[in-house]
Order: sequence, then C-alpha cells, then structure tokens
Amino acid sequence: MPSDEQEIRKVHSIWIDAVNAGDLARLLTLAAEDVTFLAPSQPPYGREGFSSTFVTAHQQMRICCASELEEVVVVGEVAHARSRDTVSVTPHANGKAAKFAEYRMTVYRKQHDGRWLLSRDAHTLTAVEGVLVPDVWIDRKA
Repeated sequence: MPSDEQEIRKVHSIWIDAVNAGDLARLLTLAAEDVTFLAPSQPPYGREGFSSTFVTAHQQMRICCASELEEVVVVGEVAHARSRDTVSVTPHANGKAAKFAEYRMTVYRKQHDGRWLLSRDAHTLTAVEGVLVPDVWIDRKA
C-alpha cells in the first residue's frame, strides 16, 4: 500500500500532466469542492474562478508547466507540499512567448475514501526576464 506521501506525489504529478493537457475535468476531480487558490495581487478564488481562467488561458495560449516537488509533509488528514514551478505560455495567435517561475505551496486534505485532494494552493510565479503576465491570468472572476 502506497504511503500518504507517495499518494500526494502522484496527485501532484497527475495535476501537472492535466494542466499541460488542458484537461480541466481531470483537474476538478483532484480538487476539493471548497478549494481556494491564491495568486499574487489577486483576491482568493475558488473552482469557478479557476475553471473560467483555465479554459480562457488554454483557448488563447499553449501552456507548458514543469514542477519539481521539493517537500511533502503529512500531518494526519492534512498535508502540504512545496514545489518549484516553471510555466511557459505561447499565444496561439500573434504574440511573444512568456516564461514564469517560482514556488508554489499546496495544501491537501485526505478524504473519507482515502483520496488526497487539493484544498488550498498559493503560488508566487513571476515573469522571467521581465515579461508581463498575460491578461487572462489577471482577470479572475471568483
């Protein structure tokens, strides 16, 4: 039987694969109903805000995310993970590619059925080489 840490590492890997595939349905199966996301200079947002931003972003650009999971700490039914992420975005239409990097902290909660779901997620992604953040990442509607 895999350990809780192994299960969280697996969920993290599936999450990154689903982000790169543009698979919102799969992402939502990995997130708790009351999931909350925190991003720089933005108010917290939940599933609806995440969903609309994710769909719009993937319609407008190709997104490639790489994530190195550096730490997983499990305490009972709650765990947190710290990762170092790099995200490249390339517009489908005209425009310059942009790259973002920094850290992300994710909180997971163990469900009654034993699954670990993403509960809270905060990132500090900032533009690499001074590239501006695409507008779609700023216009969040929670």
